[in-house]
Amino acid sequence: MRKLGETDIAKKTIALRVDLNVPIKNENVLDDTRILAILPTLEYLEKKAAKVLLLSHFGRPEPGKFNVDFSLRPVGKRLAELLGKQIPFFKSLEDVNFDHDIGLLENTRFLAGELENDEDLSGRLANLAEVYIFDAFGTSHRAHASTHGAIYASSLSCAGLLLENEIEALKKATRSQESPTLAIVGGSKVSSKLEVIKSLSQISDAVITGGGITNTFLKAIGVNVGRSLCEDSMLNHASELLNTSKILLPNEVVVGKSIDSHETRVCSISDVEDDEMILDQVLSKEAKEKIELAKKIIWNGPVGVFEQEAFSKGTKDLSTAIANSSAYSLAGGGETLLAIKLFINKSNVSYCSTGGGAFLEFMEGKELPSLAALGFKF
Repeated sequence: MRKLGETDIAKKTIALRVDLNVPIKNENVLDDTRILAILPTLEYLEKKAAKVLLLSHFGRPEPGKFNVDFSLRPVGKRLAELLGKQIPFFKSLEDVNFDHDIGLLENTRFLAGELENDEDLSGRLANLAEVYIFDAFGTSHRAHASTHGAIYASSLSCAGLLLENEIEALKKATRSQESPTLAIVGGSKVSSKLEVIKSLSQISDAVITGGGITNTFLKAIGVNVGRSLCEDSMLNHASELLNTSKILLPNEVVVGKSIDSHETRVCSISDVEDDEMILDQVLSKEAKEKIELAKKIIWNGPVGVFEQEAFSKGTKDLSTAIANSSAYSLAGGGETLLAIKLFINKSNVSYCSTGGGAFLEFMEGKELPSLAALGFKF
């Protein structure tokens, strides 16, 4: 993979594709983690006296059409505060200039042809600057004009420092031979994470499941899950995975009549009533021991509806156990990072990936378009 440190960017103009898709409310950034993550690359470019144009998508507006609700202006404002400098904001490609050290282009998804990986748009983006740098791991699984076509169209392109760090962390987690390795996969559906569970079960000594995924596995072993979220269509797949003897299910769960229920109870997995829903799970003694003894932990997803206090203890206990572990820990996915922010100190996790879908697809062993364009060998 072509790297920034091996690329001549001194005093050159740079088009830097980053991931600034952050939560915003009332034009205020609620979580600037992804903004902070690009600062090392910006600092490196500043030392090289390069002039930078930032490109990013934000949300899912109607493709090719401006919508003020999806403008990157609030993000630019927050970035300017963090850097302590003025950052010009460009509404269109025609407005772009390099009169300042750093500028920001409006949401790339307002550009016609972005999602289609249009060849003409890819060329226009590539020609904005002398060097095209891709530093948005979270979008690397999308073959869009700014994440794929422009990399190929540019005469000089490379990965940014954040992307390099992401790849090294993911490689360490998936390719090193450290054992025991523990995987934790939570989420609502087995179908959306079937391939990642399969892949992780091959490189892990055990896989702890959470959320609706656990419910489907419990039903596959004959447990009554009541009105819990469950995928009957995935029961055969769940059974096949259970046959690997790698899947570690809870012994106790937290149930309620609804997700908003104030009346909850902890019960054995065999005591769930027909009108109850499993909304959290108790971290078993075996699971705690697996975490404590692990040399490597790969974590994606909470084990319960942790946003509701009544069903947050399982994810909180899991987070705390990982934080106290001496294992190399890799966490990825928006809900996982939110749980870390709520329950533990981020510094107690070895690496927090900025990717969600890209994180999962890398774990599945899929080829990510952006990385392939940069010459990464899968």
